[in-house]
This record gives sequence, C-alpha cells and structure tokens, in this order.
Amino acid sequence: MLADIGIGLTKAQAQAAPKIFQLNHRIGEREVVKLLVVILRAFVDSLRVKDKPEAGDLIALADDLARTYTHDSIKDIILALKEARTSGHNFFQALDVSTLYKLIADYFEQKARFLENRHLDQKANGASQQATDVKLLGNAAPKMLENVAQQIPDDHPNAEGIRQKLSITNARVRRGLITPEQAEQQRAEARKATQRKDRPDWKPGAEAQKAIDQRHRAEDARLFEKYRPAALT
Repeated sequence: MLADIGIGLTKAQAQAAPKIFQLNHRIGEREVVKLLVVILRAFVDSLRVKDKPEAGDLIALADDLARTYTHDSIKDIILALKEARTSGHNFFQALDVSTLYKLIADYFEQKARFLENRHLDQKANGASQQATDVKLLGNAAPKMLENVAQQIPDDHPNAEGIRQKLSITNARVRRGLITPEQAEQQRAEARKATQRKDRPDWKPGAEAQKAIDQRHRAEDARLFEKYRPAALT
C-alpha cells in the first residue's frame, strides 16, 4: 500500500491530501500515530544499514511528527522519506532518530520554498482569480495585523500571547498552511480576546470599602494583642 501511494507522488499531491489535524478528527490521534509508525518502520527496513532505531524510538518520533506537522499531510511524510531514499543520501551504515527527523525537516523547508515560488509564479502570470485573491490578501494582511495589534492594550494580561498568535497566523498564510477564511477567523478571535468588559463590581463602593477597612483594623488589633512582645505586657 505504501509503495502504491509513493509511486508518482508529487509535492502538489501531498499538499492537496488531508492534513494530519483533519485525520485526527476523522480516525483519532492514536490511529494517526500508528500510521506514521508503519511508514517510518517501512522506510527503516528498506535501508541496508547495520544500526537502526528501535521500535520505541520510532513511536516517539511518530508522535512528535504528528504534533509538529499538524497542517501537513501524511503523504508529505511519505514523500519526504521517498526523496531521502532516492536522492542517494549516505547513512554511513547507521540510522538514528535525529537523522530521520532532519531528513523530514529538510523536506518541509524545501516544501515551503516550493509553495513560495508557486505563489510568486501565480502572481507574475496572473493565471487565475486565486492569484489575485492571494495578492490582495498579501497586501491587506500586514495592515490588518497592524491594526489589530494596535488595539491590544499594554496592560492586557495576555497581550504578548495575542500578538504571538497573530504572528503565527500571518506566517501560516504566507506558507499556504491555512486558507484566507481560516486566517480571518483567527484574527477575529484575537480581536475578540482584546475586548475587556467593564466590571464595576470589581471595586467596592464607599460604604463597602469603609466596612472592609474596619474589619482589617479589627483584625490587626487582634493579631497585635495575640503576638505583641512580652516587654509591652
């Protein structure tokens, strides 16, 4: 099955495949990790190297990949390993988890460049309405992000977290990991999070504050009488 999937597999096909976070909802996170373990095991077994990762290492790596590349597809992982095997990479008779992770990370760096170049080609050719929409989004997104960021009060308890979320949203749009609609929804959630409703009940009124002060003075007097130094008695 893995061999059939890998035949003729391209970056464009991998990009169009269901994303890992979507599979998590459809079949469950445990099943996704199991699929990744099978893929990693098949790749390891296909190499003629003496030292190979153990089963526990592959399970840990599969879990890490499922959590890291949530907005990429399992076909991306298959293609990453296929390209590593067919590119003549020399494993020097040994293969460990760190090498596997680096091979996959390198693939996703190349994928990011591929998506960026494709986006630039679409802008240059003006081949479709999608290219126009992406261009408009690219021009508007920085201004939208700036406007939202300016609305975050400096004293907001989660100001830094909201700014970081907006930065991540903008980066995902540039890489093509989320749609314009998803990006706008995330920005709307950030704008909503910056709104802090007035809570007049947080501060006591004059009479309530007076009663609170009286209780505090009475408690101070009681503690003083209980713990005052013996020299004062």
